[in-house]
Amino acid sequence: MSAAQQTTEGQTHLLDKMQLNVGQYSIAGCKAQNEDAIGIRIPTGNLLTIKGVAAVIADGVSAAEAGREASHTCVSNFLSDYFSTPESWSAKQSAQQVLTALNRWLYSRGQGFHDNRKGYISTMSTVVFKSHTAHVFHVGDSRVYRLRAGVLEQLTQDHSSRVSNNHAYLSRAMGLDVRLDVDYQVAPLLPDDLYLQTTDGVHDALSLDTIKGILEDSSAMPPAKCQQLVEQALQNGSEDNLSCQLIHIESLPNANIDEVINRLTQLQFPPPLEPGMILDGYQIVRELHASSRSQVYLVQHTACNKYYCMKTPSVNFEDDPAYIERFVMESWIGSRVNSPYIVKVIDPNRAKSCLYYLTEYVQGMSLAQWIRENPKPPVGEVVFLIDQIAKGIRALHRRETLHQDIKPDNILIDNQGQAKIVDFGACYVAGIAEIATVLERDTALGTASYSAPEYTLGMKANYRADLFSLAVISYEMLTGKLPFGGKLEHCNTQRDFLSTTYTESHKLNPLVPIWIDGALKKGLRLNEERRHADVAEFVYELQHPNPRYLEYHQRPLMERDPLKAWKILCGILVISQIASLILILN
Repeated sequence: MSAAQQTTEGQTHLLDKMQLNVGQYSIAGCKAQNEDAIGIRIPTGNLLTIKGVAAVIADGVSAAEAGREASHTCVSNFLSDYFSTPESWSAKQSAQQVLTALNRWLYSRGQGFHDNRKGYISTMSTVVFKSHTAHVFHVGDSRVYRLRAGVLEQLTQDHSSRVSNNHAYLSRAMGLDVRLDVDYQVAPLLPDDLYLQTTDGVHDALSLDTIKGILEDSSAMPPAKCQQLVEQALQNGSEDNLSCQLIHIESLPNANIDEVINRLTQLQFPPPLEPGMILDGYQIVRELHASSRSQVYLVQHTACNKYYCMKTPSVNFEDDPAYIERFVMESWIGSRVNSPYIVKVIDPNRAKSCLYYLTEYVQGMSLAQWIRENPKPPVGEVVFLIDQIAKGIRALHRRETLHQDIKPDNILIDNQGQAKIVDFGACYVAGIAEIATVLERDTALGTASYSAPEYTLGMKANYRADLFSLAVISYEMLTGKLPFGGKLEHCNTQRDFLSTTYTESHKLNPLVPIWIDGALKKGLRLNEERRHADVAEFVYELQHPNPRYLEYHQRPLMERDPLKAWKILCGILVISQIASLILILN
């Protein structure tokens, strides 16, 4: 932005039938230089749907020696870095990661000043418009307003302490502290909403009635309204830089079901495939797996002779848009996770003639087969494999993706002993889930024997759900049995789950150390809050003895399991009473 002024002409932008009309304006006012910064970025293509539109306003603190550089860095870096975050991340995760990195950079630069409060410090307010939701991030005393149905509402709260009529001190700002506390809120979008962002040079000099009156002027477009707000504040005696942004929500996406089906089914389902057939240069060798939902074939590229796996959708769902959306998402998810412990999705580098996707071909066996062939495996080998599976799960979690179907059939072990997770058909992706759709999304989840109770009970799942499934697999690998006597798949209510009994793994396999069983038991807690924080902590406890688990088994039975202790005492009492009665009768 120039020191004199910065303006953006109003434009109408089409976002798959969402229309925005935007404007922004910034001037130095009575000051020698403009320490405010403003910016709006509207991407194109899929990024527009997945990431949305971002509007940022920042006010460099005038008392700070590098306030102008701080504000401009906040705006330019956010508008660049936010759209570079993984596409699977939610708007909240993406923005907070960028803001945290930005704050650390500003704070570290400010350490070169004698007084760090005179370093790289700026207020910052950001609104991300994604699908039908506005995501608001705010720190400092710039503001975000919303005008809806004649009501002007300030959405943000000033982080400042006023010591006099003319002086206030920021309690929170970018670069002020190594720890960043950003206010975050979501607001549903409605057609005709107006979102206004201002710096204190504007809103401190204008009453709410004045702001509302200018915004409700139907004869002016957003750029003209921004300029009018700034000029009115200047006339009212504003002595600061003046900046504002205005975003008018003209319409929201409202695709009908026919449009969705047409978009998803541009590629037809493939014909029935038989060995020897060639599809897009890939010869079908044999069928590897088939179910009611899909088929997996071993194929060979006719040009380079390399082997791949080809997954095709089942014709049972040819007219089911929710199923088609999930099938398309499978390859999208796999192609965005780069890990040696996740099966690699292959880009064919040519147009497809029908709907399918390719993955690397893993020569080896499934974990289910490995468990059958290794009924009493070495504990160290089990922990080694679990560590690899956990690394694959963590790679998904770093992309804000839950696998939701971790089970032995979905884990392959190649001939070198490396584990790879396959099948992304049940995955939950945070960044995609927050995009509104007319579809009633397919919610096909994992196998009941390995799924966390929260799925069955209809509760919101988090990363600890995949941890539970990993703990089930670990128990099965070590004992050859499913935990809770294999009764999880028959549980439908909370009472059903509470009625199950955990059998200690070392009772089924004496080679399992007590401390490993302690880690398994914690990972299998029915209440997700009592499990480990993540899969990394679970694996750490499998690899490093936790003294608390050893101490637990050294406690008296009455402390470890009061119910069991009382049952034993009652049993002894009953037997003694019967024995006494027999002696009396004789």
